[in-house]
Amino acid sequence: MTASRNLEDYAAKMREYVQSGSDLEVDVRFVDMLADRASRILDIGCGIGSAVNGLRVKGHGAYGIDPSSEVLTVAGELYDPAWFRRIGAADISTETLVDEGLPQSFDLVLMSGNVPAFIPDLDDAVARIAEVLRPGGLLIIGTSTHARGGPSDQDSACAAADLQVEHRFGDWHLGSFDHGSPWSVSVFSRPGAGPHHGSPDGMFVLR
Repeated sequence: MTASRNLEDYAAKMREYVQSGSDLEVDVRFVDMLADRASRILDIGCGIGSAVNGLRVKGHGAYGIDPSSEVLTVAGELYDPAWFRRIGAADISTETLVDEGLPQSFDLVLMSGNVPAFIPDLDDAVARIAEVLRPGGLLIIGTSTHARGGPSDQDSACAAADLQVEHRFGDWHLGSFDHGSPWSVSVFSRPGAGPHHGSPDGMFVLR
C-alpha cells in the first residue's frame, strides 16, 4: 500500500469520526484552558482540522498546516478552507507564514497526535517554531511516550531552541506522568512576557 493510499484511508476514517459525532476535541479543551482569550494558534500537522475548528468555536484565531493534500482536502470539505495551508514543519518561517497570508507570530503552537514522529528533523522544526512563537508563548505537544519524537527527543530539541518545559502530563485530562506512561502531553514556553489577561480569568475576590 502506498503512502498516498494510507493517507487517503486515514482521511476517510477521520471524516467518519467527525460525521459520527466522535469526541475529537479533548486536545482543544486542554489548549483552551491554557490559552489567553482570542489567542493566535497554529496547529502543526492539523490533519482534517477538527482541533482548528474547535479552537475557532472557542474564539481563537486558529490555523492549521499539514504537508498532506489528502487530509487537507477533507479539512476543506468539513470546515472553512481558508483556515488551512499545505505547509510542512521544515518550511515554517516568518516569511512563509506572511506569504501564505497567516499571522507572522503565534501565541500558542500545537502538535497533537504523534506529529513529531513524522518530522524528519525535530530539532530544526522546533527551532523554526521558536522563531514564530511570541515571547511568553506556548508549545504544546501530545505524543506516544516511547515513539520517535517522544518526551526525551522533545526536551533535547526544545532546550536547543531555548524553550522551557513548564508541565508534563500523562494525558489530555491532566493525568500524572511517569516514564511508564504510554502517552505524554508536554507544555513548553518561550521566555518573555506572558499573556495579559483582561479579566480576572476565574479569580474573584469577595469583599
